[in-house]
Amino acid sequence: MTELFASTIDFATILPWAVFGLFAVGAFWAVEYFSGDNKRAGERLDEFKDPMLRRKREEVRTKKNDAISKVLEKTNALAAPLQPKTELETSKLRLRLSMAGFRHEGAVNTFLGLKFAGLIAGFFFAGGPILLIRGFDQTALTATVLSIGFLFYLPDICIWFIKRSRQQQIFLTLPDALDLLVVCVEAGLGLDQGMRRVSEELKKVAPVICGELQLCNLQLQMGRARSEVLHELGMRTGVDDLRALSAILIQADKFGSSVAQALRVQSDSMRTRRRQLAEEKAAKTAVKLIFPLVIFIFPGIFVVLVGPAAIKMVREMFTKMNPGG
Repeated sequence: MTELFASTIDFATILPWAVFGLFAVGAFWAVEYFSGDNKRAGERLDEFKDPMLRRKREEVRTKKNDAISKVLEKTNALAAPLQPKTELETSKLRLRLSMAGFRHEGAVNTFLGLKFAGLIAGFFFAGGPILLIRGFDQTALTATVLSIGFLFYLPDICIWFIKRSRQQQIFLTLPDALDLLVVCVEAGLGLDQGMRRVSEELKKVAPVICGELQLCNLQLQMGRARSEVLHELGMRTGVDDLRALSAILIQADKFGSSVAQALRVQSDSMRTRRRQLAEEKAAKTAVKLIFPLVIFIFPGIFVVLVGPAAIKMVREMFTKMNPGG
C-alpha cells in the first residue's frame, strides 16, 4: 500500500502544487503589505483594548522628542562660531534654505552646525591620519586642506542639489497645475479654493508645487493678505516662472482683471518656453556628440580601417629592408 501511494504521488506531481501554494502565499503577503490600511486606526483600537499601551507609546514619543531636542541643542552649540554677523546674511541664508524646502525655525542653526561638524570631522578623520602617515610635507598639507574644505562645504553642495531638483520639478509641473487651476477658476471657484483643489488633485504627481500651494492656503486661512502670500510664494521657491505668475496674480487682484485669463496666458507662455528649451537642447545635441565621437568612436574606426593597411605596409617595409630574410 505504501509503495502504491509513493508511486502515484511522486515529486513531479507535487511540484506544481507547491509552486502554486508558494505564489499564493506571496501574493497574499504582498496584498496585505501594500493594502495601505489605516495604521492609526489600528493603533487606536489597540489602545482601547490595552490602556497601558497608550501610555507606553506616549512615553516613546516623549523620548524621541527629547532626543531630537537634545540633538538640536548640540547643533545650536556647534553653529555658534559660524553664525552670520548681520541680519542680511541671516535672511539670505534662510532664503537659500527655504528654496531647498527647509523652512523650520532651526534650519539655519542645523545647517551651520552640520558645516562646523564637517569641519571637525574633516580635521580628525581625514586630515589627521594623512598628516600622521605622510608627515608635514606640502602634499599632506594640501590633501588635508582639500579634505577639510570638502567636508565643510558638503552641506552647501547638498543644499544646492536639493534646491535645483525642487526648482526643476516646479518648472516641469507648473503648466499642468496652471491648466487645472484655470479649469477650477472658470468653473466658478475662487483663487483660494482653486489652489486648494489643485493641491489635492496633483498631490502624487507634483508634490513640490502642491506643497507650496498648501502652504499658501494655510497662510491665507491664517489671515495674511493675498498679495503678501503670492509674493512670498515667488520668493521662497526661486523659480522665475512662479515669481512672474505671482506678480501677474497680484496685478489681476489689484486691478480687478480676469484671473482665469491671466492664468491661461501665463500657462501658454510657460509651455512655449518649455518647448523652446527642449528645442535648444535638441540643437545642442549635435555639438555635444562631437566629443564622445572623437574620443571613443573615431579611434576604433581608425584602427579597423587603417590597421590592416598599416600592418601590410610595415611587413612590406621589413621585406624590402631584409630581402634575404
